[in-house]
Amino acid sequence: MKHRLLRLARAAALIALCASTTSIMAEEAKPIRIGFVTFLSGPAAGPFGVPAKLAAEAIVASINAGKAPAPHNTKGFGGAPVELVVIDEAGGATKQVSEYRNLVERSDVDFVIGYISSGDCLAVAPVAEEMKKLTVLFDCGTPRIFEEASYKYVFRTRPHATMDAVGAALYLTEQQKNIKTFAGINQNYAWGQDSWNDFTAAMSVLKPEAKITTSQMPKFGAGQYGAEISALIDSQSDVIHSSLWGGDLEAFMLQAVPRELFKSSRLVLVAGEPYLVRLGTSIPDGTIVGARGTHGVFAPASPLNNWLTEIYKAKAEGVIPTYPAYSAASAILGLKAAYEKAKITKLSASIPMGANKGVKEEMEKAYQVGPSQEEIIAAFEKLTFDSPSGKVRMTLGKGHQAVAGTAYGTTKLVNGAVTVVNIKEYPAERVQPPDGVASPDWIKGGMKPAK
Repeated sequence: MKHRLLRLARAAALIALCASTTSIMAEEAKPIRIGFVTFLSGPAAGPFGVPAKLAAEAIVASINAGKAPAPHNTKGFGGAPVELVVIDEAGGATKQVSEYRNLVERSDVDFVIGYISSGDCLAVAPVAEEMKKLTVLFDCGTPRIFEEASYKYVFRTRPHATMDAVGAALYLTEQQKNIKTFAGINQNYAWGQDSWNDFTAAMSVLKPEAKITTSQMPKFGAGQYGAEISALIDSQSDVIHSSLWGGDLEAFMLQAVPRELFKSSRLVLVAGEPYLVRLGTSIPDGTIVGARGTHGVFAPASPLNNWLTEIYKAKAEGVIPTYPAYSAASAILGLKAAYEKAKITKLSASIPMGANKGVKEEMEKAYQVGPSQEEIIAAFEKLTFDSPSGKVRMTLGKGHQAVAGTAYGTTKLVNGAVTVVNIKEYPAERVQPPDGVASPDWIKGGMKPAK
């Protein structure tokens, strides 16, 4: 065991040395091509898709230059440069399945990272398995991905939506003790349905006396919410829960605020963090806001967070990163960590114990011996890695689904600017089920902290 640890340490040092050299071989290293799928058009592009794209481009440029902080400070992926092939996610699930096949068969990408829509993730995951291509889901929320199926080639580097719903219910019931009624407005597809179901189930555990007044489920991309707003006003609910996102949330808020919906009902936005900047004072004081994790205003102080903020602002003309940028960062850095772990293991195994080889030969091996997809998958499973949002652990879905902590806060207008106060963080085990337990069963069982 001791000898193996020494070999691993020596291999790690060699890769770090190789990544910093300016040899001809480094310049000729074959690029790693990553298909990156995100909304570039449509109402989801502005608040979600484009920020994710800008973050991905800034991150790839920085890691290719070896400028990311430790432990991600090796150039590219183990010394090999990274190229992005960016695809628009707009068009629906059928189109995305076709685009995925094109990425693999025509664009010849090595890996795929992407998908914001839960519907797209549900459609693409089985195709990734069929085509045997390592695919990292970076944003979509539905728990169904790994709770209703098992995958070898599919990973998700962000927690699923149960965390958002349970965290919202915990924060709401801690901050507001006298809740008697609550309502919901959520999109009528996997993300909205799962979010509302988990939230209502959590509320039945935490506040069983609170009654549901109405549940509004407009279709994705509806745009007009007059009837739904009228129903919510008539309900006179203490609280309105919403997982609306993209242009849907922006349109809803711009229509609801003039009708004074939130004068009598407190708003809970489980995915509201990107709109603190985009909507500003259109978000009423006292709104409970989440960022689907410790992202953006909830991100911990760290060199990695500082790095992402700096490179994103430079790319986005001074705009600060929101949670889609953090989601992109976790996916790219998680794949990078898995690739380099696999490469270290492979290189270590290729060096006979006690061999007297020159540094040049070892450096050449570091570039020439890349890990196979199978080796990267093995390294990715149950991996723990550092991200700008903190530690990410791949512990659910047999090591393919991430868990991490989350946070919620309350909006407050200060000197004409929307701020977030009363921030409360929740550790991963408090808001996510243990491996092998379905989210609905865990919530109904009392949401006991997972080990």
